Amino acid sequence: MGMKDKFQDQSQQWQEQAKQKAQQGREQGQQRGQQPQRGKPGERMRDEETERLQREEQDRFDQDYDV
Repeated sequence: MGMKDKFQDQSQQWQEQAKQKAQQGREQGQQRGQQPQRGKPGERMRDEETERLQREEQDRFDQDYDV
């Protein structure tokens, strides 16, 4: 196996891991969404903002690695 193949395989593995982690994050987010919200309204807004920023970052990452 050549160096190019080795790096392509490693890149594909990282992409797969990133997709799996993103899916896990989505599932955890959905589970949190089903649980009753506790705490201050400002905290919930920060959580939603953080999740939105993470989704945007993941989308940019996915676009960079889409073949």
